[in-house]
Formats: sequence, structure tokens, C-alpha cells
Amino acid sequence: MGSEAAPASSAKKKLYQTIGSSRSPVEGDHTEARLLLCQRESSFRTDLQWILMNTYVPSLIQDGPQCGLVALWMAAYPRQPTLDVDTVVQTAMQRGFTAQGEMFSAKNMALLAEEVCSCKAELLSGGLNGNNAGTIITHLWGRQPVLIPYDEDYNHEPCQRNGHRAHWAVASGVLLGLDQGSVSKEHIQPDPTLPWLHLSTNTTPSCPISSSQEVYILAKQGKSLRYQLWGWDSVAQSNGQLKTMDPQRASDGTPYVVPEGGMEVGLAGQAVLLHTRTQ
Repeated sequence: MGSEAAPASSAKKKLYQTIGSSRSPVEGDHTEARLLLCQRESSFRTDLQWILMNTYVPSLIQDGPQCGLVALWMAAYPRQPTLDVDTVVQTAMQRGFTAQGEMFSAKNMALLAEEVCSCKAELLSGGLNGNNAGTIITHLWGRQPVLIPYDEDYNHEPCQRNGHRAHWAVASGVLLGLDQGSVSKEHIQPDPTLPWLHLSTNTTPSCPISSSQEVYILAKQGKSLRYQLWGWDSVAQSNGQLKTMDPQRASDGTPYVVPEGGMEVGLAGQAVLLHTRTQ
């Protein structure tokens, strides 16, 4: 959703649209993640066993306040590669879920996802810590995407603005820092470029969440073609404090679909899990 009031015209593009049009996304499950990890290598504890699990989703730069619908399209692509983002937008409008492309209701996002993705969508509420954190991380470990609303900082990372910069991202992967030896080396493969990193394989066992000391997610959102790596705590904190729409946006005269009870009821402490690997 960001801070746009209306779809950007072709004559006056947003900065992120101009940057996006001049770049190409980096494809592959692990390719871009390696670049991110190389840049931040010194920030990862050397006493932990690091394992990366990611299923690539494509990039798309949003046109106007369509961040949630674009994130849904990205998440749906591996299962529905012929799905057009305009179909997602039009379906959301026809169902009365949006007026401008905005999605202020995670419940409506789950309903829309089931319709356009032809898959089960699970709505989580009550915050992204505790059992919900384990559920989301295990879901990502199973190579299935999660749609997460959060406050977007100027570098697209999670921040805390009380919902004034509410935005949606799709998480498609997870990086776990585990107690050494938590996963047998016969079930993982060493990364060819980063000696401290291991990649999950088809024989990797169930998610070792109980042995996790540090958790990061790989996410994309509609204002950049690039993957980003976010610490789980920052995501959970940002997600939990989505309370009010930006006052300037709320008073600009543009109609938006806001659930009864406002943004806090619609988004705070919620996420949508897409069960894309099951019928």
C-alpha cells in the first residue's frame, strides 16, 4: 500500500518505478540470497549452523497502492504462472475488497488468495511471535509462501510507524542459525561460495525450529525487484503495531476499503499462509 494516493501515471513515475524499469531481477532460489549474505557476512554468528531454504518468486513493480495484490501475484506465480496481475486486481475490486488496489484486511486477502490461486489460504492472527512464529517458519521451510503486512521504511525494511506506512510483502524463504550439529550434514549440502552456509535439499528433515538461535526471512515487495533479508523480530514487531492509516492519506478524499474497526482489526498481528503445494 505504501504512501501512494492513486495509481502512478506513465508521465510521472514513482522513483521506485523508474529504478525498477532500469534493472532486471536476479533469478534462482539461492543466487540473490548469496549476494545478500556476502554483503552481511560479518553479522552472522560463526558458532551457529546456518541453513538456507528458499523457493524463488518473481518480481513485479507495483503501479499505485497495489502492494498486497502484487505480493499475492508473486506468491501465486509458482503455482499459477499464467495468472495476470490485472486479474488479481479486478477480482479484488469485484469482490469489494479494494477501491484503489489497497488491501487493509488480511481476512479479505486470504479469501482473495483462495479464489485466484486455487489453493488453501490460512489466516493467522494474534501476533507473529510464539506459536505463530513457529508455524510461519515451518511453512516457509516447507517451500510455501507467506503474505505479511508491515510498516515499510524508506529502504523497504520493516519499521514502526503505527501503520502510517503499511505495506505488504511475500516471504518465500528462511535462513536459520541453529545450534551446531542440529541437522546432519548428510541431509544438507554446503554452499559452493560461502563455506559457512548450507543449503537445504529434498532429504532435509522437518524444520528444526526448536534448535534455532537466529531467524531471518527472505522477502520481496512491490517497490523493488530485489530480495531482502529481514530479522524475524523486526518483522513481528512491525506487523504487530499496524494501528492507523496515515492521516494525510485518510483525509485526501480518495475512497479506500477499510474494515470495520480500522487497520488494527484488519492487519495488526496477522499473516496469510498459502498452501501452494497441496490441492
